[in-house]
Amino acid sequence: MNYKEIMNHIDTFIFDVDGVLTNGTVHITPTGEMLREMHIRDGFAMKAALESGYNVCIISGGSNEGVRIRLRNLGITDIHLGVPDKVETFKDYCQDYSIDAKKVLYMGDDIPDFHVMQLVGLPTCPQDASPEIKAISQYISHKNGGTGAVRDVIEQVMRVQGKWHSYYNGQHD
Repeated sequence: MNYKEIMNHIDTFIFDVDGVLTNGTVHITPTGEMLREMHIRDGFAMKAALESGYNVCIISGGSNEGVRIRLRNLGITDIHLGVPDKVETFKDYCQDYSIDAKKVLYMGDDIPDFHVMQLVGLPTCPQDASPEIKAISQYISHKNGGTGAVRDVIEQVMRVQGKWHSYYNGQHD
């Protein structure tokens, strides 16, 4: 089955943060605070997905309160930061919400995402992901992490399911 066929069944998006929602660069201030940049179009797409009835979840090994605040402001409530075991968090999330793992699109970029990506229906990654992650991804975005890769996969799923056009025309629920 090709990735477009799988996209017909996706009802849940799960994203890593560093290298997916960001470009992986961390700016460190003199006080030790680590600053990240996120693409505004990724945020728009995540909000569109939420408002269109999709589940959106974040699972990241990093823990930055600025990231949590940004994601909460988009309406995302399932934000798991500082996660040492992404597989365990993924399984708990699916169980808590009765989510079928085959209907999950997960976007990761590096080794900490490897095992959880093997459990989902549609493993995806940004163009600049590690070779190991690219090897197991069924879709590799033409965008790098932090430059619209998240928007790319959300928009594609919503287009395949006929929800993108209705969303931007104000016809979403």
